[in-house]
Amino acid sequence: MATSAKKPAPSSPEMPWKTRVAVSVISRVTDFCGRSDGTVNRRLTGFLDFKSPPNPAPIRGVSSSDVTRRLLGYDAVCRRFARKLPAVVVSVDYRLAPEHRFPSQYDDGFDVLRFLDETPSALPPVADVSKCFLAGDSAGANIAHHVAVRASLPERKLARVRVVGVVAIQPYFGGAERTESEIRLTGAPLVSVPRTDWCWRAFLPEGADRDHWAVNVSGPNAADVAGLEEFPATVVFVGGFDPLRDWQKRYCEWLRKSGKAAELVEFPTMFHAFYIFPEVAQSTQLILKVKDFVHNLLSTK
Repeated sequence: MATSAKKPAPSSPEMPWKTRVAVSVISRVTDFCGRSDGTVNRRLTGFLDFKSPPNPAPIRGVSSSDVTRRLLGYDAVCRRFARKLPAVVVSVDYRLAPEHRFPSQYDDGFDVLRFLDETPSALPPVADVSKCFLAGDSAGANIAHHVAVRASLPERKLARVRVVGVVAIQPYFGGAERTESEIRLTGAPLVSVPRTDWCWRAFLPEGADRDHWAVNVSGPNAADVAGLEEFPATVVFVGGFDPLRDWQKRYCEWLRKSGKAAELVEFPTMFHAFYIFPEVAQSTQLILKVKDFVHNLLSTK
C-alpha cells in the first residue's frame, strides 16, 4: 500500500529572487547606518527614506516602521490596505531613537488619538472615530500595543475616539531571555538578533535591560491589561522565519490569559516584514486576514 510522504519543513523562508535581493540590500544598509557608538547615520537614512509629496493636511496615509531607522517606503503599503479595508488610513510619523528615546514614540502615537479626538474635521466625514483600529508592523505594532494600553486607562479616556481593535503585524517584542526562535534564527534578514539588540539599546532609557515593560510586554514588568475593560480585541500575525516569533506568540497567549480577545495568524514560511513586498503572495493573504478581522469586529459593534 502506498503511503503519502509528509512534506519536509522548509529550511529557509520562501521569497522570490526580487524580494531576496531587496531584503539583502536593506539588511546591509541597515547595519551600515547603525554606528557602534549607538548613533545613526541620518544622512544615509534620509537619502533612502522614500517619501510621497507633501500633503497640506495634518493627517495622511503612510505607515509606521522602525523606531531608529526608516528605510522602507510605506505609502504604497497603506494604499493597498486602504483599497481593501472599509477604513480611512492614518499614520504617525513619530520621532526616532536614539535622538528621541522611550517613551517619545508612545507619546507621539497617543497624541494623534488626542488630536483626532479634539479635531475630527481633520478626517473625511465618512470616518467614524468611535471605531478606531490601531495597526502597525514590527516597531509600529509595539507602539500600537502601548498606545492601546494608554487609551484604555480610565484617566486617559477620550471623548470621541474609541479604539476597538489592534492589528499587530509581527510585533517587535523581546526580553532578556534568548528564545528558541532567536537562537535558531539569530542571523535572519532584517531583524537578526544583533540588530534587535542594537535597536533596544538605542531606544531604552540608559541602564534599562530587555525585560523593561516596553520590550517584554508579557513579562514580569508588563502592564496589567486584565484590569483594563476597554482594552481592544487584537490580531497577531507571526512569520515562521521571524526570530521574534516566540515573543509574538507569548504576547497572544498573555492577552488570552488576561481575559482579552486575541487571534493568532501564522505564516510558517514567511520572514519579518514579508507583507511589505507585493510580489510575495502571502502579503495579499495577510491584508485579506486584516480585512476579515475588521469586518468581523465591526459587525459586533
